[in-house]
Amino acid sequence: MSYIAPLRDMLFDIEHLARIDEVARMPGFEDAGLETARAVLEECARFNEGVVAPLNREGDLNPSYWKDGAVVTTAGFRQAFAQFTEGGWQGLQHPVDYGGQGLPKTIGAACGEMLNSANLSFALCPMLSDGAIEALLTAGSDELKAVYLEKLVSGRWTGTMNLTEPQAGSDLSLVRTRAEPQPDGSYRLFGTKIFITYGEHDMAENIVHLVLARVTGAPEGVKGISLFVVPKFLPDASGNPGARNDVHCVSLEHKLGIKASPTAVLQYGDNGGAAGFIVGQENRGLEYMFIMMNAARYAVGVQGIALAERAYQKAAQFAKDRVQSRPVDGSLSASAPIVHHPDVRRMLMTMRACVEGCRAMAVVAAAAYDAAHHHADAEVRRQNHAFYEFMVPLVKGYSTEMSVDVSSLGVQIHGGMGFIEETGAAQYYRDARILPIYEGTTAIQANDLVGRKTARDGGQTARAIAAQIERTEAELTRNGSADALAVARRLKAARLAFVDVVDFVVNGAKGRPNAVFAGSVPYLILAGQLVAGWQLARSLLVAQELLAGDTDVAFMKAKIITARFYADHVLVRAGATRDAIVEGADSVTALAIDAF
Repeated sequence: MSYIAPLRDMLFDIEHLARIDEVARMPGFEDAGLETARAVLEECARFNEGVVAPLNREGDLNPSYWKDGAVVTTAGFRQAFAQFTEGGWQGLQHPVDYGGQGLPKTIGAACGEMLNSANLSFALCPMLSDGAIEALLTAGSDELKAVYLEKLVSGRWTGTMNLTEPQAGSDLSLVRTRAEPQPDGSYRLFGTKIFITYGEHDMAENIVHLVLARVTGAPEGVKGISLFVVPKFLPDASGNPGARNDVHCVSLEHKLGIKASPTAVLQYGDNGGAAGFIVGQENRGLEYMFIMMNAARYAVGVQGIALAERAYQKAAQFAKDRVQSRPVDGSLSASAPIVHHPDVRRMLMTMRACVEGCRAMAVVAAAAYDAAHHHADAEVRRQNHAFYEFMVPLVKGYSTEMSVDVSSLGVQIHGGMGFIEETGAAQYYRDARILPIYEGTTAIQANDLVGRKTARDGGQTARAIAAQIERTEAELTRNGSADALAVARRLKAARLAFVDVVDFVVNGAKGRPNAVFAGSVPYLILAGQLVAGWQLARSLLVAQELLAGDTDVAFMKAKIITARFYADHVLVRAGATRDAIVEGADSVTALAIDAF
């Protein structure tokens, strides 16, 4: 089946949970209200459904390939990317001063989900460019901005992130790529970078690599790392691609999934050194790279939601078409579509509820990002910044782990046919598996949640979020419907479990670090499940209110049922997770290392 963008659900979240009309009152976003959001999302859906989605299967069957130092992308990708850039989609969220449209992240996140649902391998290219743009906007010199930003924002040039090396995976203190200062203020780079997404391709006229390297004589460890712009082609006096730089793709990785996305091994400096230009100051490169990584981590979380949505759509259609066995309740006398079977319904509801919960969480986080950067009140900006920073590891970590579970359920619903590549269900499972790994594994996200986002401020932000959730519980109780009361009960239990874990983290981070970090990933999952459930609870309240006005009855009823299911089947896991974290820490590290 083809992809159909879930516009109704996206616009519901944007209007009622993210409150786009409040975003539109912020300086710079005056024209970005609900009608703008609807128009942009509808056009985005047409483009992705008609142009990008049909290339998804082709990319899996006929991936990009490397030959004689060049990469040829899947047939149709170049033409689709040309249409993508002509439509202005690369610059959707970026500043008008550099040719972008300057729209809020609240709208951009929904468009990003559609692009990734349509074709994850294709969408990785513009995602990396977004990160490069953010880094240059924040730390680039005026000269670098003048040369590179407009072309990156337009999509004429694309960007990459170069962190990983053969000996240095997530431990960037081990980076060995070196940068030698030159008399003209530039640098010459020498080294090898691996796992570089779209490090070489044929879809744009130039590729702008942002590279971590160590300046000659710099301190050891992460404090001695700098960030450099290293273009594939050096810009000439007119700003157009000129001489070929000394950076070359020497191979592509052969991967489990996202096969159409070229993952390159790049070699710098085999012929005298690759010309590079420093971003910001020497030895502050990791700080600047984290700007890219933070943007990318949120975007990867959206990828998880997008892929899970695509897997859900495929599974739901299959379940309605596949005839197998009579219903257990005797409602039909002959074999029926498997959607009639209770366990298939359970799996489909799990997929649906988790996708909708994570989508709601992500769009609320996006609105907080917009407020953190654009609200007129400094205190409101500060509060929203803290909230958004807390949300990033949840959006990235929980949504991507969720995508693996949901795409696996999609295979299960297909039964034996799901294990057969021709049905296409397996592609989503294979593609999803990278998402909890790249841009920082789930454990790295969880370490960030524990250390920077919880222990550092003594749990202040976490408890502030819990207080907001408690206010939603009160609203549910005042509502008084059976569904609202049931959700309130489940939400309260999950919140109390979360607060217990926050106390455990804050009290033990220094004195019992192994115990705390043994439960870091379960803590992240618990927090993600809670926040997603909170947003679905808010959705239930809105849907019940709108249902009274006889507005889109089927959609609103489905919203209420989905929120209730999530509370009954997902939020109930919180108590067990709390017990595993708080009471089960010692058994994680009890076994002697030699016994493994």
